[in-house]
Amino acid sequence: MTRVYTSAVIPAPAANVWRRVRDFNGLPDWTPFVRESRIEQNLPSDKVGCIRNFVLTDGGRIREQLLALSDYDMSCTYSILESPMGVENYIATLSLTPVTDGNRTFAQWQADFDCPPEREAALIQQVGQGVFQTAFDALKAHFAR
Repeated sequence: MTRVYTSAVIPAPAANVWRRVRDFNGLPDWTPFVRESRIEQNLPSDKVGCIRNFVLTDGGRIREQLLALSDYDMSCTYSILESPMGVENYIATLSLTPVTDGNRTFAQWQADFDCPPEREAALIQQVGQGVFQTAFDALKAHFAR
């Protein structure tokens, strides 16, 4: 099993960051790499079990299922059902923790998945930097305004 872990400090209160990232269908609003997203079967985007079906700016399509959502812990966990990345058993968790010094947010995103050994290094880079860090950078830029 491969693990990817990325963290960042966002210059905003955790409650504000959580409002921005909580919507499981909201990726186009806060990430630069998702063009459009919809929740299948018109389910609410905070219903555990709902499936988001989204299109990346490069045209790739990904389907993910919400496994857990906690407003108390400010975290969500999801799995990839279909993706062009070639991963299996992909489970990821995005979580936020208040940083009381400066009223900032410690954000962490972790994914565990199986992949062919020859693809592991490239996928660690793609997920860790291309997805997680890029999304964190977009959040930092948004809240720095």
